Amino acid sequence: METDRVFQGSVPALYDEHLGPMLFAPYAADIASRLAHLRHGTVLETASGTGVVTRALAATLPEPVRIEATDLNQAMLDQAATRLASPRVTWRQADAQALPFDDASFDAVICQFGVMFFPDQPRAFAEAHRVLKPGGIFLFNVWDRIETNDFADIVSRTIARLFPDDPPRFIARTPHGHHDTAPLRAHLLAAGFTTVEAEQVTLQSHAPNPLAVATGICQGTPLRGEIESRDPSRLAEATTAAATAIAARFGTGAMMGQMQAHVVTAVR
Repeated sequence: METDRVFQGSVPALYDEHLGPMLFAPYAADIASRLAHLRHGTVLETASGTGVVTRALAATLPEPVRIEATDLNQAMLDQAATRLASPRVTWRQADAQALPFDDASFDAVICQFGVMFFPDQPRAFAEAHRVLKPGGIFLFNVWDRIETNDFADIVSRTIARLFPDDPPRFIARTPHGHHDTAPLRAHLLAAGFTTVEAEQVTLQSHAPNPLAVATGICQGTPLRGEIESRDPSRLAEATTAAATAIAARFGTGAMMGQMQAHVVTAVR
């Protein structure tokens, strides 16, 4: 759905403040560690969002490695640029399905939790293959089933109960709606990748309190637009309800929940 890709207004800042450290930083560290063998060259990041992975790459990879960080949403890139200013990092608005780069330009293409938002995954995969050098890798991750991700599952079920006649389904539909890696593997092989491997990775999500979890998911994602489209006056109510449900499971202080994803590596 088109609205699933809308990150604007206060969403990018809330996304970065709450979801960045809670959900994305642990997997960003995992992604960056898988590129530790790179000593030089250029890495392309698509759907870079607010730069969580970009910062991990810049901190992990040696100085000779350049990073081209792209996203379709300029607002997300603007937020990312406030967090990292580096001469070897370039921020650029670009569509992963029509990349503005020459063939065989990059040693690796990275995409953290972004391929779920591509309207045409085969086309995006073909573009990643096109811009990679021979032997280069396309590395990305996708969330596993929502039931294996504690915070997302609790918030999604809570919000659905508030709107029983028309429950918002963004979290289950898009971030957690592409957990079957078989279609992804088929698309990658059709795009020309020679080797495709998928690994299930379970990590822990840390949050300072229930409100941070609820605010991040309810107000820092397109779920906000879904709630407001039903009743704009109920965003605060929905956030409070989600925080209450999180507290009932994990308590009112600092907490830790399980999260699970698949990491896919495809070799050109």
